Amino acid sequence: MVKEIERYGLPIVHICTIVPISLTVGANRIVPAIAIPHPLGDPTKTPEEEYAMRRAIVEKALSALQTPITEQTVF
Repeated sequence: MVKEIERYGLPIVHICTIVPISLTVGANRIVPAIAIPHPLGDPTKTPEEEYAMRRAIVEKALSALQTPITEQTVF
């Protein structure tokens, strides 16, 4: 689905927990997530720590959107 959206000229960032799968399916901008059951968080952390983790991943994804690329890139 990522490739189809990009085909229309919209850059996409794929936040994923298993980077090799994203590379295999052809995602261009890949941001690794934390873990399969909790890609954007960790229930063992305090709410403040979890918020900081989520924010860092989203900021990395926003930066990836703004980065010109010519091939698959893991940020």
